[in-house]
Amino acid sequence: MAKPSTSQSIELNSLRDFVIEVMDSMEIWSKDKLTSLTEIDLGVLRKNATQRHGVTRWKKGVLKPSVPEQVEVIDLHPRLLSEKWKPYAAWVMHHEFVHALGYTAHDSTFRSLESLWPSEKSSQMGSEFTEMLRKEKASWLWVCSTCNKEYPRQKASRGRYLCRICRTVLQDIPNKASQ
Repeated sequence: MAKPSTSQSIELNSLRDFVIEVMDSMEIWSKDKLTSLTEIDLGVLRKNATQRHGVTRWKKGVLKPSVPEQVEVIDLHPRLLSEKWKPYAAWVMHHEFVHALGYTAHDSTFRSLESLWPSEKSSQMGSEFTEMLRKEKASWLWVCSTCNKEYPRQKASRGRYLCRICRTVLQDIPNKASQ
């Protein structure tokens, strides 16, 4: 986790206000619970994180997290704070707020609360965001010569791997985007 810059803090607070406003329109959340979300500190993940887009960090010693007051900080990936990724950033913040409201497991109850977010498109941006982060960090692209699917990786495949789609041996191409 990293400390947000002044501009990141402004973006995070604006995003929080927007997400809470949207959650306020959902019948399931009480005003009191939503107000308590405004007290949670917001931060950013390390910029080189590729798998996590957001995380709810609980205060030390909390065995069974259940209320926002037990949350230490909610961190979002700093790249989410750009204009392109704002819809997805709002969805990620909503996801983390559901955790902060006591729903810590990714079970069916959590998924039904998460699905209340009104923009289905924003919830589907996650795989594209992950792919962008991985591609930027990768030293190599394993490329399928049949279907042109690219698999960003840190090491060369040396002909040991097949395409998941068409089972063709993958070719190693140095990733110029990471250099």
